[in-house]
Amino acid sequence: MGQLRQEVDPDEVGLDVKALDRLDETCARYVEEGRLPGFLVALARGGRVAHVTTHGLRDVAAGLPVEADTLWRIYSMTKPVTSVAALMLVEEGRLALDDPLDRYLPAFANPRVYESGEGADVRTRPAHGPIRIRHLLTHTSGLTFAFYHSHPVDALYRAAGLESSVVPGTDLAETVDVYAAQPLQFEPGTQWNYSVSTNVLGRVIEVVSGQSLDVFLAERIFGPLGMTDAGFCVTDEQAPRLAELYGESDDGGIKPVPGLPLRGGRPRLLSGSGGMVASAHDFHRFMELLRRRGELDGVRLLAPETVDLMTRNHLPGGADLRAFGSRPAHDEPNNDGVGFGLGVSVVIDPERTVSPTSPGTYGWSGAATTTFWVDPARDLTVQFMTQVRPKSSLRVIPELRRLVHDVVPN
Repeated sequence: MGQLRQEVDPDEVGLDVKALDRLDETCARYVEEGRLPGFLVALARGGRVAHVTTHGLRDVAAGLPVEADTLWRIYSMTKPVTSVAALMLVEEGRLALDDPLDRYLPAFANPRVYESGEGADVRTRPAHGPIRIRHLLTHTSGLTFAFYHSHPVDALYRAAGLESSVVPGTDLAETVDVYAAQPLQFEPGTQWNYSVSTNVLGRVIEVVSGQSLDVFLAERIFGPLGMTDAGFCVTDEQAPRLAELYGESDDGGIKPVPGLPLRGGRPRLLSGSGGMVASAHDFHRFMELLRRRGELDGVRLLAPETVDLMTRNHLPGGADLRAFGSRPAHDEPNNDGVGFGLGVSVVIDPERTVSPTSPGTYGWSGAATTTFWVDPARDLTVQFMTQVRPKSSLRVIPELRRLVHDVVPN
């Protein structure tokens, strides 16, 4: 078990203590107003943890506090971890970004693209080209999510049993085959659409490596990095540290809601898109791997050039998500000034972003209002952990970004 601890005084690494106080006070206000059960926020500069605050409860009914070793469902913050795993295979020459997906998953041969109609009357045509591995990493594959309710292909996903992104009772291979049977929303590489792509990428990792996704991540990433609590389930020993999951109620408060089935042993379906649990210590280790461009404590998982490639905007012509995308990112509702790399968002024009930030800042968020980012310009890493699946009224993350920006004086 790892526990995140403050290692240095904030002012020693150039952080504004008064701005940190404002950050903590604002986050605490969300708890006092009943909009969050509790939270952990941590900042490190130059790799040294300079600020860790825990506040509120990890289990409201039981009155259990958030602690430094609390475990969190990180949902879509799983995606960058899966992306790193895929890039490790790319470096080993076992996978290439421009490989056609059907080389590894034959069910994706001869994809078809939506043309018109709805339901049984949907009309499709052959795609001009294959889905490629880079399309999975950049969410430009043409795949989608069933819960969008905004396109006829979304409805086909729901009709196929994919309302929760996976078919209940199946394993990853079976669910991915169901994705493959649906038409694409658009030609691969022509739009950005946040989707089930990373689940497909997880299955590619299994096929290429010959290992299940959980074993590959444990042996190749979690173990080497000392991510001692990270995984797809919790043991009986870990379970008391797992935060309960809440959802936003109609009155603006919170209520318990079902979450990932982390207890009860290894899940049948291993979601590389959103299935992980981790502690703040674990995710600090992962962020440090990225900040240090692929190496941590003498362990190198990726070459510096690969991390540079991962954290660079890959949308054609340097476009941002508003210009090239059809869906909002978790915490950037209009996507202005934000591009996308290989598994992470990337700030390309700070003047146009919703919250102040630095160029080149990259990271991602999760469905339960967790988030992380790495700011290379300020040598800063930030993570925020809580457990609320929000409605549109909960806007914690943009406020967090604004407050953190003030912590490092210009």
